[in-house]
Amino acid sequence: MADSLPPVLLEACVVVGAPEDKLGEICQTFNSTGTPEHLPLEPEVLCVLAPPFFSRLPADRKSVRSAGKKRCSFLRKKSKHAGPAAGSPSRGAAAVGRGVSEELIVPRELDLMALPQLCFPGGLQVSKEQKEEQFHFLVFTDVFGNKTHGVVMQCHRPVQDGMNLAPSEPGPGKSCKLFTAYSFCVISKYPYFSALRDCLSCLLLQLKSCRLADVEERVKEFAAKLALVPIPPPGQLHVSFTLRPLDIVLPSQEDKDHPAVDLDLHLPFFCFKPQQLLQVLSCLLQEQRVVLFSADWARLTLVAECFLLYLQPLSWQQPYVPVLARGMLDFLMVPTAFLMGCHLSHYEEVATETDDLVLVNIDNGSVSTSCSDTLHLPEIPPAAADCFTQRCLSLRIHFDLHQCHRASCTDVGEQRAQRRAWQQSLNHQIQRIALELLVNIFRDVGSHLNYEHRVFNSEEFLTTREPAEQLFYRKVLETYIFHSFLKDRLSRKMDRYARMELMTRSEMHKLKAVVEVPRRPTMQEIQARRRSSAAENPLCKRMGTSLPNLELVQNISFQRNPLLTRIFMPESTLRTTPKPVKVFKLPDFPVSLSMHTVQSYYSELILQLGKSIFSTQNENPALLARLYFLRGFVNVLCWRRLDALADFQNLYKTDTAIFPTRLVTWLVESLHRDERQQADRRPELKRLIHKVTTESEKPVAKSDDHVKKFELPRRHLDQDEFVRCVQECRIVKDVATIHRLFDALTDGQKQQVDPELFRVFYTFWKEAEAEAQDVDLPSEVIDHLDNNECVYKLSSCVKTSCGVGIIAMTQKRLLLLPQGRPGFLEITKFRDIQEVKLASAPFLLVRTASLHIQTSSMTKVFEANLKTETELWHLAVKEMWAGRKMADQHKDPQYMTQALTNVLLMDAVVGCLQTPKPVTAASKLAYFDKITLEDPLTVPLTTSETLKHKINPSVDLAEPQTVHVLLYTPGQLTCNDGNNDMNPKLWVALGGGRVVVFDASSWSLLRDCIQVGESQLNCMLGLSHDQVWMGSKDSIIYIIDTVSMSCNQQLTEHRQEVTSLAADPQPQNGSQQAYSCSSDGTILQWDSASLKVRRQFSLRCERLSSIQVHDGALWCCCGDAIIELKKSGAPQRCLKLPDDLRGSRFSCFVLLPERGQLWTGCADSGELCLWHTNHRRPYRRISLASSSGITCMIRVKNQIWVGCRSAGGATPGCDGQQRAQLLVMDPESHAVAKELQAHTDSIQALCSAEDRYVLSGSARRDGKIAIWKVE
Repeated sequence: MADSLPPVLLEACVVVGAPEDKLGEICQTFNSTGTPEHLPLEPEVLCVLAPPFFSRLPADRKSVRSAGKKRCSFLRKKSKHAGPAAGSPSRGAAAVGRGVSEELIVPRELDLMALPQLCFPGGLQVSKEQKEEQFHFLVFTDVFGNKTHGVVMQCHRPVQDGMNLAPSEPGPGKSCKLFTAYSFCVISKYPYFSALRDCLSCLLLQLKSCRLADVEERVKEFAAKLALVPIPPPGQLHVSFTLRPLDIVLPSQEDKDHPAVDLDLHLPFFCFKPQQLLQVLSCLLQEQRVVLFSADWARLTLVAECFLLYLQPLSWQQPYVPVLARGMLDFLMVPTAFLMGCHLSHYEEVATETDDLVLVNIDNGSVSTSCSDTLHLPEIPPAAADCFTQRCLSLRIHFDLHQCHRASCTDVGEQRAQRRAWQQSLNHQIQRIALELLVNIFRDVGSHLNYEHRVFNSEEFLTTREPAEQLFYRKVLETYIFHSFLKDRLSRKMDRYARMELMTRSEMHKLKAVVEVPRRPTMQEIQARRRSSAAENPLCKRMGTSLPNLELVQNISFQRNPLLTRIFMPESTLRTTPKPVKVFKLPDFPVSLSMHTVQSYYSELILQLGKSIFSTQNENPALLARLYFLRGFVNVLCWRRLDALADFQNLYKTDTAIFPTRLVTWLVESLHRDERQQADRRPELKRLIHKVTTESEKPVAKSDDHVKKFELPRRHLDQDEFVRCVQECRIVKDVATIHRLFDALTDGQKQQVDPELFRVFYTFWKEAEAEAQDVDLPSEVIDHLDNNECVYKLSSCVKTSCGVGIIAMTQKRLLLLPQGRPGFLEITKFRDIQEVKLASAPFLLVRTASLHIQTSSMTKVFEANLKTETELWHLAVKEMWAGRKMADQHKDPQYMTQALTNVLLMDAVVGCLQTPKPVTAASKLAYFDKITLEDPLTVPLTTSETLKHKINPSVDLAEPQTVHVLLYTPGQLTCNDGNNDMNPKLWVALGGGRVVVFDASSWSLLRDCIQVGESQLNCMLGLSHDQVWMGSKDSIIYIIDTVSMSCNQQLTEHRQEVTSLAADPQPQNGSQQAYSCSSDGTILQWDSASLKVRRQFSLRCERLSSIQVHDGALWCCCGDAIIELKKSGAPQRCLKLPDDLRGSRFSCFVLLPERGQLWTGCADSGELCLWHTNHRRPYRRISLASSSGITCMIRVKNQIWVGCRSAGGATPGCDGQQRAQLLVMDPESHAVAKELQAHTDSIQALCSAEDRYVLSGSARRDGKIAIWKVE
């Protein structure tokens, strides 16, 4: 389990040079003839140094040996001039070869076969002149895509008879005045190019000043020191160490999904103009065969790494060899896509002998192909490219200009620190610019994804692109890099791309996310299109339909959102400063390295980390987590397993994102018996070990990361398959609506839908979308309609009582567009309609059906002779009228969008059915018209006046979900990030740990899914402005960061499901105290700053369901009793259920201390019980006739709001289900002040928004949230 061991900087240090026997031959030839004989020199591995360099404790040797090291033999021929055999090297290090057979020990994952060539990519030669040292960089990729990185330093030495390695000064041997090179290659799993180059530079300084006999020891000491350097965990903690004379810093990864950046990302900006940068990025996105060229080997890897970092979070999936040695040029003949690098001297040879290569000359900044001097490949879409170009021109990439106003720095360390800080800031800007480019290119991809079935409708996406962009997207969509990107999008991965895309959404996009609206251009989008078309060609173009697997393809016009044709990205998005980082300085390395001094070094390191942890307590949990991680890492190296586990246990409270699951599992499995016994006596370790053991015993569940390409069905569909296909088409998600559509298409026939019928239906639906995109509305109409209004349906040219013209339908009104004259006539708004009916009208010698609309806005009845369309329009207008009435009555805009969807589905059904009466079949979709006819329900006046709005947290799901918990968090007066963090938020807990977040100022959707564990959440609590605690059925309290919307902290002290959370309004020692309880009766008091348990109580009860804090006392709802506890945990009073309610349970309670009242309710009883807090019996019982049970209660001002479960005799809702009531009680009169009806299922959750509004959430048959005004 080498991958489970703690990460260190050094993987191996390899010395490569010419074999000794060849150098001896050349030296003898030169001494005898005076001219060197040009014998071929093949470099070989002379020495491999790999950790561990010091022996472990005997009991642990076996576990270390099995942790991933193996022996590889590199046998050498014995030299005729061999001296005495070198002493056998210590385990983990191989001495420099002296002509004896040796067995080298190397890491299991390291393949040294190609390393000698790559250390000397231009070949190994002897020369008469000594050359300067040179550096270059390597990247090795295994078959699984894992990368290993190398930094190579080439040094030159005199060739001396009988000597292998020597510094530049003359040695004791006889000099032949020739020089040869040898290389030191430091290999690491982590891309610390700059840091490793600094390390080798320090080694070079030591080698120049040491004696020949000390070279081997200095190199070994150098490698051993690097093996002591831990890799910083992802986050804002960097690690620094001193390697005389330099202080070297290892930057951390920004997050675990992205590599650390330890190079200058602006290097390509020195080599290329923005247009050429875009060309290279376009080639990489299209997975072309790209070859980089430079006369400097070092530039190849650095520039290649920069380009791949620009593509993050997209990950290059193809072969990647940034440095090709002279003998590896045949790699360029492979037929797959690749990214490779060659010396500039091979440019003409490569260009002549290979085809279809993209040649990138780093030295002169040119990009061409092997067939042409210019690049003929699809370019990045111009809107995104122009934005990228403008951003690049604004960069300040010259450090000297940045420093010219400052005094000259006289300290090398200070100068390096200034340069490092400037570089980190510049790297951050460049990464944001590159990320913005990717967001601008792929933003629309999310609109064509079906998350439930993991389907991407690629053909439909392509049809929404501009014709000039389609070839680019078509090539990109076929690549592995895009396929991997799609997997992450369909898995709702919240990476940097997702965060920027979410942060830069328009307000209209956020509002559309609250309701599922059929795709049509709004008036704002039409205006934007017309403004853009004034200087460009019209955007109405005919494109191919999304029928990927059928031969019968018709031309259907689609169009992209014109607001997305131009890039609107706020400047504040890119001007965000990088998060402040802390640099932890490692202790100085021991002067002499031995097992004892290394242990002393680790002890000093643990001591320093402990001091940093102590000083960071209660300040920054993210930084604290990194310090715990480092200390745990060092404890592992010291084999202090229990201390290491304790440190890793603390990550649950600080940041679970960096929890090393595999390492902790390995530690638990390696515990000795006595260690296990000690761990059992420490509760936190016992919990951790139990959790790890339980998780490891579970079968490994394979994650579903497949991506399905959209295809129309080829076989008959039953109802379930039909639901899946319609959802994959992204026509509609709601299962109930799809069931009605299935009934309409089958129309009483065999309960299956023919695939040809589905194809015709789908085609008609897409044609209707296209026609709405191409509608040409007069400017007066566009100015008259609201910005978010869309045209959904158009009639043919018909005769009406107001003249001849076309009838247009939006979600709000009907319009008449007269023929042959400008202007328009507003027929009516749907809310103004009084009557819609069919009547007969004379037409020539017969009477035909016509549509009559009576409206309050017109004195005369509007009449339209729609001919064959009359019945369908009659059905559509009545459905829209009914939807409008219900939306207004219930303050729920989703009714209107559902009615719109029904009307569009009617259109498609009538268009695809070849039956005598298709309108009759389509009438099955007239859902709202039907229920208003069957049950013309009027919302009570009290409900209508009190209800403000309704929202649907399950709008992105196929079926409604139960609203289990609601939490309102107030906004802030100031905001550091300039985002919506200052606005109040509504947190909604649905099933399976899914949390949805709304902006409570506009009720727009901020986050459609934050996954908090996998179990149901029972309670939520807002603490300060940046934390929300959530108690789960899995016994864990999850802590959400309200700024990043991430869940990286957990409290694991409870053993049973967490049922309630409460905050003490009186802080102690400047820190707010919180209480949590679990169903087994455990109550914990928490310090919210340190997340430590201050006290623990335990109640003996059947089930502890909730707690509240009042005047320093704890009130607990315990099944059949309400118990008051003192702060010490001692019971003070107990109120038992009345005898006639025994067998029931208290479900909720509200305490009114100023009145001495306690209000209680039971889930299976329609009674409210009122108690005096000093009496053991209720003094008043209020019967609620319309309720079968009380589910929740809250106090708002001087009112008690009671959520009920509907009774059998309650008033039925719009879908025939019983309505649950929300009652407002007057504590003084004990009477019902208001009786409110808004939900068709029991009310599950209540919360107050600053005593101005009350929000109620219901069970899954309704699944909506009602927002009520408080008087």
